Formats: sequence, C-alpha cells, structure tokens
Amino acid sequence: MSAEAELTAVLRPRDDAPASAGARSFASSLPWRRIGDRALPWLLPVALLALWFTGAEQGWISPQVLPPPQFVWETLRDLATSGDLWLHVSTSFTRVGVGFAAGTLLGLVLGSAMGLSRSVEAYLLPTFNALVQIPVLAWLPFVLLIVGIGEPLKYILIAKAALVPVALNTLQGFRQTPAALREVGDVYGYSRRQQVLEIVLPHAVPTLFTGVRLGFTKAWLSLVVVELVASSEGLGYLIVYGRQLFQLDLVMAAVIVVGAIGYAIDRLLDRLETAVHRRRAGGAAP
Repeated sequence: MSAEAELTAVLRPRDDAPASAGARSFASSLPWRRIGDRALPWLLPVALLALWFTGAEQGWISPQVLPPPQFVWETLRDLATSGDLWLHVSTSFTRVGVGFAAGTLLGLVLGSAMGLSRSVEAYLLPTFNALVQIPVLAWLPFVLLIVGIGEPLKYILIAKAALVPVALNTLQGFRQTPAALREVGDVYGYSRRQQVLEIVLPHAVPTLFTGVRLGFTKAWLSLVVVELVASSEGLGYLIVYGRQLFQLDLVMAAVIVVGAIGYAIDRLLDRLETAVHRRRAGGAAP
C-alpha cells in the first residue's frame, strides 16, 4: 500500500468511531497543499513577468533597451510561422546532440578507466584536473587552427564541455562502492568483470545520471557560446544577429527559446533519473 493510501485509510471515518473535525480538516487540506506545492516554483517567474509588463507600460525602461513582452511575443510568433525558428532550433539540436553524445561516451570511458584502476587515476587525474580549469572559449583559438571554423569546431568544444562532469562523476560513482560489498564479492569468488557489473556499476548509477545531467547543462551552455562566436545558424547566432541589428526583441525571443528548451530537457532527464531510482529501489526491495 502506498503512503497516500495508508494516510487515506487512517483518515477515513470508522463506523464505530467518527473522525474528528481536525482529521477531516487535515484530510480536506491535502489537495490544496499539493496544488500549493506545485504552484510555488512559478511564483517568481510570474512576478518577474508582471514586473516586466508593468515596467513597459509605465515607461520605466526604454523599449529600445527592454522591449515590451508583446513585442517579444510577436517576434517569436513571426519566427515560428516563417520557419526560421525551427531551422535554428534543429541546427542547434544537431550540434548539441553530436557533441553531447561524443563527450558523454568519452567521459564514461575515461571516468571508468580512472575509477577501476588506481594507476590510471594517478597518471591521468592531475593533468585532467588542470586541463578542465580552462574554459571552453579559451580552447577556441587552438581548435580553430586545427579544424577550421566548420561544424567539427562546434562538436569538439561541446564534447569537451560535456566530458568533464561525466568523467568526474563516473570516477566518483565507481569509487563510492562500499568496501564491504567488494569483500563479499571476493568471498563468493566473483571475477573482476562480475564485480564491476554486479556490484560497482549498480551503486554508481545515481552518480552517473547526475554527471549526465550536468554534462548536458554544460553542453547546452557551450553550444550557445560557440554559436555566439563562430556560426551562421543556430540559436546563438540568432542572438548575435539580433544584437547586431539592435533588435532586442529578437534577442529576447531567442533567449526565451534557449531557456525553455534547456529547462524542458533537464526536466526530462530528471524524470528519467527518478524512474531509474524507483526501479532500482523496487528491485532491491525484498
């Protein structure tokens, strides 16, 4: 029985003992509390939107500096109906998809190698920690000299951004396996492969998912930065194009799309992570 069902059973009035007024009041307040919890995260965005509307109506800020929301909405609608928005979104999705996949794969391999071998960790981790401190934009001139200004430049820089959190979280996940479980595996005669697949990897899954989520966040941010600097298509280019023409409504529309897509994918990864946790918990239950 779920926790909500148990609570309902406790609060349900019995034939021989009617529920008290306090219990009935508490039970009736549960849906409102649930609605309040869901609405709470939206209070700040709604307040900022209302402040934006009010500031535009009252003329607190010049429209050339901060366009009114209706102008931004009209620009966003025009981009969508003309097809330009979908062209830029698809281009950005292709770039971040290729770069994120490559960076995640390399991060998993590198993090697993360091997590499973102390010697590999001793050789690679100090240099890796030094190199990851260099921001993506600092690598741009060097990569530009090697591969030019084409699509491989974007893929490499996005992959580098995703690789770092995935590799570090993979290393941490492999290292956090309790020593007692490893000893149990030794007692039962597990091979190295069995220990990794049946003991180490299941305990590393939550940390791996955290690394993947952080990797996507870094990849998405790097995508916009790379497109701001070296691109003729994509959401980052749309922001630069609007700034060059001093069309801040176009800039704001592109920024809203970037934020909305990034938030939606992060929520999707969060739901996937939660589903995996529940499945693991259900599998571990007696």
